[in-house]
Amino acid sequence: MAWYDEAVLYHIYPLGLADAPKQNDYGEPVHRLQNLHPWIDHIKDLGCNTLYIGPLFESVGHGYETTDYKKLDSRLGDNQDLKDFVAACHAKGIHVIFDGVFNHTGRDFFAFRDIQEKRQGSPYKDWYCNVNFWGNNEYNDGFSYDNWGGYNLLVKLNQRNPEVQNYIRDVIHFWVDEFDVDGIRLDAADVLDFDFMKMLRQTADEVKPEFWLMGEVIHGDYIRWVNEWTLHSVTNYHLHKALFSGHNDHNYFEIAHTVKRLYDMGGCNTNRFKLYNFVDNHDVERIHTKLNNKAHFIPAHVLLYTLPGIPGLYYGSEFGIEGRKENFSDDSLRPALRYEDFRGAISSNPLTAAIAKLGRARQQSKALNYGDYRELQLMNRQYAFSRNFEGESVVVTVNNDDNDYTMTVPCGNGGEYVGVLSGRKVQADNGHITVSIPANSGEVWMPADIWDESRVPEFTPVEAAPEMPEEVSSPAEEPEAAAEMPTAAAEESAPEAAPPAAAQTPDVLSGTSPELAQAFESGRIAGLQEAIIAIMEKYGPVTDQMRKDVTDNVYHDSLITWVKSFQ
Repeated sequence: MAWYDEAVLYHIYPLGLADAPKQNDYGEPVHRLQNLHPWIDHIKDLGCNTLYIGPLFESVGHGYETTDYKKLDSRLGDNQDLKDFVAACHAKGIHVIFDGVFNHTGRDFFAFRDIQEKRQGSPYKDWYCNVNFWGNNEYNDGFSYDNWGGYNLLVKLNQRNPEVQNYIRDVIHFWVDEFDVDGIRLDAADVLDFDFMKMLRQTADEVKPEFWLMGEVIHGDYIRWVNEWTLHSVTNYHLHKALFSGHNDHNYFEIAHTVKRLYDMGGCNTNRFKLYNFVDNHDVERIHTKLNNKAHFIPAHVLLYTLPGIPGLYYGSEFGIEGRKENFSDDSLRPALRYEDFRGAISSNPLTAAIAKLGRARQQSKALNYGDYRELQLMNRQYAFSRNFEGESVVVTVNNDDNDYTMTVPCGNGGEYVGVLSGRKVQADNGHITVSIPANSGEVWMPADIWDESRVPEFTPVEAAPEMPEEVSSPAEEPEAAAEMPTAAAEESAPEAAPPAAAQTPDVLSGTSPELAQAFESGRIAGLQEAIIAIMEKYGPVTDQMRKDVTDNVYHDSLITWVKSFQ
């Protein structure tokens, strides 16, 4: 068992988060990386123990057209800044993973510059693939070459060239010696030469104990890359797609089928085949943007943190921010964020609070890190499974329906179970637990003797929810009193299977026009939204994005669940 077997990753795209210029003028270093130090405590408070950060090294634009593998991008600072940043992470118990862009370089890389100058006389002409001095390109170099993705800005390295291999091996040694990095995420690993990856694995075994290699792979049979000869892990794009479309389509069968296929691919051994699970990253739209029902944010993350694999969180998504590809640009996916705008989010934002609890659950449970996977119940809108390891059994239940749902499922431990998110307790009975899962939510049920609430960042509940503003009523028949906002206690005492929101219109409106009924429903939604914002304001500043997240949620049951999360 290595440290990465229990990793929970936080992913930062530093040029974006630090608000660096889009183009590098190769001028004097600007020490923007120093501004990211406050995020280290935030990462730890979320229950993450590993930082994946990159690209970091000198480049001309977005970071993947490398100019110098041994120099921090001058838009971020100098090498001392990076040494200090990694050391600060290590001091907090956080491992650090760099982005390794070894498939291609930028046109400003020294070897390519030498070819431009000396042409056939350059000793580096064989460092790149298919350099053709009888060709040309849009830069009018007077020669052509293979590139990545059709972009001549990204010049494809000849990974079979021993000189290239030795150079990259030296780069990795330098990163460990200079910065004490703990692993590498390999960019475009799905197009890396397999013998080249074997060399990388041999180098990883040389430079540092338990040095982790994780590759970016989109499609294919992941076992080709994840094995004892090449990489320790790859990006799990199969599950990424299933996690958002399975919720958007109310189809947990898609998610469960994907999990089983991947589980079978790894020989049903979660400890030999651990993929890097994620719901969004710097290349795909934010999960909060992709979900049709924003309330599905919680069950999607419950699955992210509990299904077999290593979970990763992309910076900012713990706050529920939006991010959409626009005009063929990824800029909105890689925003600059001010830490001060999100300070204390664990206490003020229920989405952040939930993710922090899920992160702590991963740290406290061996079953979630090493356990097998057993499907317990599966329907389009409900899904339950367990993770089991050395006598510890954790049960996971999710519900993507607009109504609460009660299920009885097997559990491996007797005694009492605790819901990680809700704090609710249930007693095992004859090897089963019966639990009620609120609409559009999920829960992780851990044995009470394992879950340590004191290790979870505090999320102080409010003493009482504020009353809703006066609601719309019939001008012909004024009700005696306006309805009050349901409290958590009132909701808990309600019947297990509540009728759909549309059927909950009070009798006072029966027989009135559809327009009036719709106005009443709109008033209820607006009142709940206003109450949630009022509660948030008690714990810190409410950003425009947080306010937008509340007003965009127009689902009654989802808003009620949100209110419950404050209790």
